[in-house]
Amino acid sequence: MTSSRATLIQVAERAGVSLASTSRALHGSGASEAMVERVRAAADELGYSPDVSGRSLKLGRTFQIAFAVADIGNPVHAKMMAALHEVLAPHGYRVVVMTTGDTPESATELVRSLGSGFVDGMVVSPPHTDEELVRAVRRAPVPVVAIGRSLGAHGVDSVSTDSAAGVGQAVRHLVETGRRRIGFLNGPPDTSPGAERKRGFDDAVSAPGFAAERVDVALAEDFTVVAGVAAAHRLLAGAPRGGARLDAVVAANDLLAIGTILAARELGLSVPEDVAVTGMDDTEMGRIFQPSLTSVSLGSAELGRAAARIMLRLVEGKADEPRETPVGPRLVVRESTGVPPMLAGAVRKGAL
Repeated sequence: MTSSRATLIQVAERAGVSLASTSRALHGSGASEAMVERVRAAADELGYSPDVSGRSLKLGRTFQIAFAVADIGNPVHAKMMAALHEVLAPHGYRVVVMTTGDTPESATELVRSLGSGFVDGMVVSPPHTDEELVRAVRRAPVPVVAIGRSLGAHGVDSVSTDSAAGVGQAVRHLVETGRRRIGFLNGPPDTSPGAERKRGFDDAVSAPGFAAERVDVALAEDFTVVAGVAAAHRLLAGAPRGGARLDAVVAANDLLAIGTILAARELGLSVPEDVAVTGMDDTEMGRIFQPSLTSVSLGSAELGRAAARIMLRLVEGKADEPRETPVGPRLVVRESTGVPPMLAGAVRKGAL
């Protein structure tokens, strides 16, 4: 039987349940896991496809949620999008990916365009946040959830991770493994992630008892591998007169960290023997790179799932006051910060 002929009644009959139960199971609302599995198996067998247009007209919804980001090629955003789909799809919603552009103005205009009714809500991860964007979000005709930005205090539902604290975890890890000449490779500091991660590095290296011989900082043009290679060359090539080269670099994201490792190779340096490197975001790319990348997980998937759950409450009219939902950072140690040779013996003896 073809999908154009299969009906909801036929799915209900095949599954052996009521029409109402079948509808709830297919729309992901009020049905048990066993019921959902049973009904979807029947739907797959019959080739049934829901009439989304009819449902949209009946309920006055598009059943589309926009996911707006500055860079759709960023692996972090890909992970967030997958998590959004994981939560929203069982409830009948599609995720539509859009780009905010690189400026606060372009993100603000995109939020203002929500009045045209092409989506039921938007999850947005803006590279910049200003008063105009916050005002546009609060006035938006459909629900908006900010992801990656802490905007709860501004009356905007948001989910975020304290990336400044994550940078601090990376710095402490490097110091604990014996690194003493630490560089920080950041992206543009006028972006929200750039500003937060700079604050985290500054706080870490100015903390009481911080043990380091030298601290250097370099800025990349953006948060990409290519920009990371160029900036890392400047960071790693120089050394104070009579001094030693950096022995560790904290990069503000995994793409910059991979760029740092590539630059180190071009300079004849080995990672982690000559220089240890940490990233941030814990991307799949970082996990499969050689050497595998020590990185701070900012919980991209957790952020996406949390944002999707908030969005579901908002579009169904079940939300309370706007709130901030935090996700904790977590350092994941891999090969790129392996213990340097001079400390290997101490590690084996349990001294570290």
